[in-house]
Amino acid sequence: MMMQPIYIVEDDDNLRELLCYALENAGFAVEGFPRAEEFYRRLKNGAPRLILLDIMLPGEDGLSILAALRRLEATKNLPVILLTAKGAEYDRIKGLDLGADDYVTKPFSVMELVARVRAVLRRAPETERGDIVTGGALTLSAERHTVLADGEAVALTNKEFALLECLLRNAGLALTRDTLMERVWGFDFEGESRTVDMHIRSLRQKLGKAGEAIKTVRGIGYKLEEDG
Repeated sequence: MMMQPIYIVEDDDNLRELLCYALENAGFAVEGFPRAEEFYRRLKNGAPRLILLDIMLPGEDGLSILAALRRLEATKNLPVILLTAKGAEYDRIKGLDLGADDYVTKPFSVMELVARVRAVLRRAPETERGDIVTGGALTLSAERHTVLADGEAVALTNKEFALLECLLRNAGLALTRDTLMERVWGFDFEGESRTVDMHIRSLRQKLGKAGEAIKTVRGIGYKLEEDG
């Protein structure tokens, strides 16, 4: 099961590529679009997790795109962060009135933008996450807090369960140890990244053959193979 991507609608090729690179390094799936037409075509295949939307675009501008998104049932609650020009106070106010979740003023720190993305996603409702997550021989039920490996129930600790859920929901993506620490243990956890390694080792043992789908990505962290 592939994680929903973040869409970036930005006509500056260099900035769009930089944002894609930064967000991918932070553990997100990302797709970029230089203008509204390409974005709308891709949107027909499904809504993303969040949109970074530049206001000043060739053709249809970002505020018009935002207004269109808020009129559609499928995207009316979709998290949107606006990328605005310095001093464009009216555009920022109008964007917030149209339902933008946040805005970042250019030029901005890429690290700040990644932090803003994470903050907006933490506030966003998770009704579409789904209870059942599957990957290869693994089936996880978030509501029942159960895991099946090759059809057999497996007892996991709370942290092992959260770690496996994170890997399953991001199947195919290489997640850094820092990303896993943040998502499973939280910002305030002061343990070392070796804690992740220890839990991965325990998780693989408990899952048996199904645990072989959890792969070490040298120099980065871990990922769960999409085909299990």
